[in-house]
Amino acid sequence: MSTVQLESKNGVSTITFNRPEQYNALDLETLQAFLSVLKEVENNTDKTVILTGAGKAFSAGGDIRMMTSIDETQYEELMETLKDIALRLYTLPKIIISAINGSAAGLGLSLALSADYMIAHEEAKLGMLFAGIGLVPDGGGHFHLKERLGVAQAKHFIWELEQVDGKAAKDLGLVDIVTDEEVTTAAQALAQKSLYSPVQALIQSKLILHESKKTELARMLDMEKQSQLKISQTKDHQEGVQAFLEKRQPNFTGE
Repeated sequence: MSTVQLESKNGVSTITFNRPEQYNALDLETLQAFLSVLKEVENNTDKTVILTGAGKAFSAGGDIRMMTSIDETQYEELMETLKDIALRLYTLPKIIISAINGSAAGLGLSLALSADYMIAHEEAKLGMLFAGIGLVPDGGGHFHLKERLGVAQAKHFIWELEQVDGKAAKDLGLVDIVTDEEVTTAAQALAQKSLYSPVQALIQSKLILHESKKTELARMLDMEKQSQLKISQTKDHQEGVQAFLEKRQPNFTGE
């Protein structure tokens, strides 16, 4: 079964990360499948897109076990795939809705933040937890946090390893809608509302606003790539990954 599923129905494309037993952790195979699905969605006639995850999580982020075996060539491929995904999501001429049903952490949160609307269950958990394994956010995480929170609050959210529930995320300005019902139900309702609006006008406004920021996003994705390639070689990153796998607190030394 595919690690990323696509359903097109009633003008809505629903993209679902489908590794529920791994909390939809994102390995290179899953990201490549996601990119392939995005290309398919670009060419269909649906005007709205829902991003969500199967099971109890939207996505727990990058697959930590992958990080113990990936080589430099694969890392380069991973980062280029992320850049392609982030730019396609940002320039997609459709209304994108993230339906966050559980944990959206690290790279999972970066991808969720690329949406035009963020809907979270009140008990969902959102955190940009890269620093916990000695890395920086990628997938456009810096850009989207800055757009949502501003520079100062984005830095603090990254540095302090904040993990907030849906209500607190709404208070921060991280999400737009909080619900106590099934998030995909709320997302479908919003998608249908968009379809019964002057949706072409909405999409054109999106494209105008995003066009002015596209170059900045591309530049920040390149900076994330260079930083990630550099910092992935540090002792702190190696300690962070090992501590995660051993289910203990990391002992960072600044090296």
